[in-house]
Amino acid sequence: MRDDIRSFLSYLTVEKGFSQNTVDAYGNDLNQLAEFAEEEATKRGVMPSWAGFSRQDMLNYMLNLKERGYAVTTQVRKIAADKSFFAFMVDEGKIKQNPTENISSPRVGKPLPDAISLSQVRQLLDQPARLSKPEAKRDRAMLELLYASGMRVSELVSLNLGDVSIGEENVRCFGKGRKERIVPIYRQAAQVVAEYLAEVRPHLVRDDAQRALFLNRRGERLTRQGLWQILKEYAKKAGLGKTITPHTLRHSFATHMLSGGADLRAVQEMLGHANISTTQIYTHLTSEHIRRAYERAHPRAK
Repeated sequence: MRDDIRSFLSYLTVEKGFSQNTVDAYGNDLNQLAEFAEEEATKRGVMPSWAGFSRQDMLNYMLNLKERGYAVTTQVRKIAADKSFFAFMVDEGKIKQNPTENISSPRVGKPLPDAISLSQVRQLLDQPARLSKPEAKRDRAMLELLYASGMRVSELVSLNLGDVSIGEENVRCFGKGRKERIVPIYRQAAQVVAEYLAEVRPHLVRDDAQRALFLNRRGERLTRQGLWQILKEYAKKAGLGKTITPHTLRHSFATHMLSGGADLRAVQEMLGHANISTTQIYTHLTSEHIRRAYERAHPRAK
């Protein structure tokens, strides 16, 4: 079994041109697998071999990695090495059946950006108001709208004239799969959008047929990259000292809404999540909020 691993590592070095560090990492992961396979074969009283290593053995090994407390990212790396090894063994004709076939690796959750505090949100949203250039009113309208609604950046730059209802204080946006939803916004956000529409957009637009709500200096629809750059500059001016992206505001919106007592399903609707399980990842409320809720509710805490 170890000879097969050495052959595979040689293949990675000679034919694939992998670095020595990468080959060593593969070697460590595969030797760990071999050790597990040998122990399992000994328990069953059979001779250890890769040909005798079954799909169930692979599943047991994956469970073993989990029980031993390996991080999900480490589990994924080890399993990826195993899959490459067994594919090599099949190609070389050393085994007939690949025990990793149709086995999915553990899912690695995407790390969420940190929510910024309410005071940091205020610092950020106040920045455009300090500037006299006309585009600053557009920028303020965009940032207020992002935080007011929790929209994705792609949804915001896709807004057209008429999608924001100033009087009814809501915004109509289209999420994934062009699914439409109406999200309420607070009055100040509606007002700054109204100011932008009245005072700034008429000077930016070059073509009367242009329906995009937010325009760049060329009179074209503002792009995602353009919005990211604008937000980056204001975050720097606010001295937040961390990377702020449009999704930071979406995350902050959800966290602040839930911390303020909003219903989880209402937040799900506002964010445009198809499944409530997606929204539940935003429920990592601060310990101070949980403490306040506990002291309000528990009869012995009063």
